[in-house]
Parts: sequence; C-alpha cells; structure tokens
Amino acid sequence: MQEFRDTLEVAFGRSTLMKGNVYEMSRKCGKPNCACTRGIMHRSMVLSWSERGRTRLYSLPPERVHEITQKSMEYLRFRSARARVSVIAKEIVGILDRIEELRRENPHE
Repeated sequence: MQEFRDTLEVAFGRSTLMKGNVYEMSRKCGKPNCACTRGIMHRSMVLSWSERGRTRLYSLPPERVHEITQKSMEYLRFRSARARVSVIAKEIVGILDRIEELRRENPHE
C-alpha cells in the first residue's frame, strides 16, 4: 500500500512537466571551410520528443538547459508512476474479481 501512496504522490505532484529527453547533439553544418569538416563537430543541447509519430528537436538556450532537463526528468518520473498505477489498478481489479467469485452464491448447489 505504501508503494501505491508513493506512486500517487509522484502522479499528483505539482511540478511542471516537459515531454521529451534532453541530450547533447553533435553535427556538421555543411559549410565547406568549417572546422566541422575536419572533425570538430558543432555541439548543442536539444530537447527531443515524439509528436504524431515524428521526432521533433528543439535547440536549448544554454541558460535553460538545467531547467528543461529537470522538467523532462519530472515528466519521465510521472510517466513511470502512471504506468505503475495502471499495473496496481489491474491487480486490485483482479483481487476484487476473486473476492466476488468467492462470495457469490451458486444457485445450482
């Protein structure tokens, strides 16, 4: 029961959620004389998420990386808690079904 309470505490939290994952992306810009053509890649922090089956990327301003990372991590915690609540709810319904089965009177006996 404590696990259920802890899970609901995460689910009912009040922090802002941001769907997606934050990571560092390395890429080439395509300019022929740029250092990236010699292996010194351009690096930037991005937020990646799926929308209508397509991956979306948003380049993060350096001053917002920490904030958005925290919101993204909170979103992942929320989704994990949501999945756990679903499992627990199915287990509860299974127990209630079993209780009903044991308590039900059979008219043929």
